Amino acid sequence: MTLIRHGRGPNPLIGFCVEDVAVDHVGVDLQRPECILAERDGTLWTADARGGVVRIAPDGTQTLVVQTSDEHFDLAGDQQASLLGGTLPNGIAFAANGDLLIANFGTDRLERMTRSGETRVMLDSLDGKPLGKVNFVLRDRRDRIWFTVSTMVNPWSEAVNATLADGYMVLVDDKGARIVADGFHFTNEIRFDAKEEWLYVAETTAKRVTRLRVQADGSLTDREVYGPSSLGDGVVDGICFDAYGNLWATMIFADRLVAITPDGDLLELLDDGDPVATARFEAAFATGAPVPFDITLACGGPLCNWLASVTFGGPDLSRVYLGGLRATRVPYFTSPIRGLPMAHW
Repeated sequence: MTLIRHGRGPNPLIGFCVEDVAVDHVGVDLQRPECILAERDGTLWTADARGGVVRIAPDGTQTLVVQTSDEHFDLAGDQQASLLGGTLPNGIAFAANGDLLIANFGTDRLERMTRSGETRVMLDSLDGKPLGKVNFVLRDRRDRIWFTVSTMVNPWSEAVNATLADGYMVLVDDKGARIVADGFHFTNEIRFDAKEEWLYVAETTAKRVTRLRVQADGSLTDREVYGPSSLGDGVVDGICFDAYGNLWATMIFADRLVAITPDGDLLELLDDGDPVATARFEAAFATGAPVPFDITLACGGPLCNWLASVTFGGPDLSRVYLGGLRATRVPYFTSPIRGLPMAHW
């Protein structure tokens, strides 16, 4: 493969494959660790379907942080009920004071929780209407809160199709809460570039990443597709920048990990899915109709089982943690390049 050269030298990700490095795990008996936050001291926080987060200390000690534990999540029993209903903390972010901001995909609201578990609802409606499936939350360096709503369809599985585009994005600042962009195909994770000049959006059921220029007042302009128009098998879920400018992306259901280079090329870093199940999913998705949930349930690989997110951590941000909707622990490995520091680093 030809090296892509920049002023900083060749892209460190070219030729990198997760299968070629040691993969370890942290955590035990986690429930739906979809999103992971990493602190400087090595502490991890994972979203948890019992209604809050799990704090994993650097020595591996785990603490479930919830106000009231909800035990509805049971993948050994009714997977469909577990994955589609009840409280489902999804995207998480740190508030400026260290509280946890929680995008709850099950309760359809934006929540805030202290590190001891006291929880309050920040937002559950906008302009008198329910929010819909609140998916991900992000805080910028100006202490503004951005969050995504994937769809107004409930159950969300009915929105896993190529034609629906009812997702949107909300900004919460000193002016209040307001929709700043809409018409997305299942709006999922969002990330800023290093200078917070552009906001990047994972459009799950469009299989692509879109970006928008961020104006001083929080308005978004110059919307465009970033990188390939399709990222291939699976649908895009989590995204995260490294310090070189590669945008890493997880392709859930196919359980692939890919990266979009600064030049817009696509690199495949991991393919952990079941090829037969992935092919069935792709055939159903190509019809334009909602993918039957039994076909979706058959997907997933052994590493994460519905690979959903990617997070950089460790003392130099070179450790990569992978979140999974049906995982019970968190895989991690060392990357050849460190991650882009987030607002809380």
